[in-house]
Amino acid sequence: MKVTVVGAGNVGATCADAIARWELANEVVLLDIKDGFAEGKALDIWQTSPINLFDTRPVGSTSDYSKTAGSDVVVITSGLPRKPGMSRDDLIATNAAIVKSVTENVVKSSPEAIIIVVSNPLDVMTYCAYLNSNFPSSRVFGMAGILDTARYRAFLAEALDVSPKDIQAVLMGGHGDTMVPLPRYTTVGGIPVTELIEKDKLDAIVERTKKGGGEIVNLLGTSAWYAPGTAAAQMVEAIVRDQRRVFPVCAWLDGEYGLKNIYLGIPVVLGKNGIERIIELQLDKDETELLHASAKAVREVMDVLDKMSVSA
Repeated sequence: MKVTVVGAGNVGATCADAIARWELANEVVLLDIKDGFAEGKALDIWQTSPINLFDTRPVGSTSDYSKTAGSDVVVITSGLPRKPGMSRDDLIATNAAIVKSVTENVVKSSPEAIIIVVSNPLDVMTYCAYLNSNFPSSRVFGMAGILDTARYRAFLAEALDVSPKDIQAVLMGGHGDTMVPLPRYTTVGGIPVTELIEKDKLDAIVERTKKGGGEIVNLLGTSAWYAPGTAAAQMVEAIVRDQRRVFPVCAWLDGEYGLKNIYLGIPVVLGKNGIERIIELQLDKDETELLHASAKAVREVMDVLDKMSVSA
């Protein structure tokens, strides 16, 4: 089993480290365009193997995709953060060009791989990878829902003073302010969360979750990496171990939830073939309206990409 992580920054390196520590593959390749950067990160991870007791071999590569050949799963974390003065369209164009190039190289080196996209803006970058891979949509999807639900569950665990292990939750929609938390599908040890916390407190946690990434940026001056990198590694685990986990992921919709030709966060079964099936929840009227509003916001960004030459 071989896994590649493209982008050796904080998120990519955290993901590769988790993959190694959890022994999800014989080899995890970390690739970056910065000379020696991925090699250094891989070497550092490898030197923890006698301490953390794992056998997975980390390998670093500077833009040499031949080292990634035959990967079963490829995680794409490449991309630039939005800088002062940069418009949304500028960010999309810049990162789409990066994701397009990475995807084309991945397809050449690992034509049977499953692709997990972490690059931002998440929904549209997943769409970009899908367009440029010509892979079935079941093998190209994005990481966002696991991160968002992790934040939601962590905030709930803190508010309720319980273990986060006992909290299960579903979030849908786009990654960001338009995400759609579903409190009636949130349980604590099987107990509906609405029976354990007041509505105003739950609403406040939902709002904090929507702005979870921004909260980290305000504190650190940069985006998060421990939770996003580990969330991506958990998706890798579900695939390589064929766990058939039920996770919210950014997936291609073809009529489900009344939506078509769009990448959006929804619950799926994740296994050795990637997305084994999409789960359609019975949403009520308000939830459906929120999901469709989120889809509208995502589609507007996808439309921006469609008008750019980098999209295919």
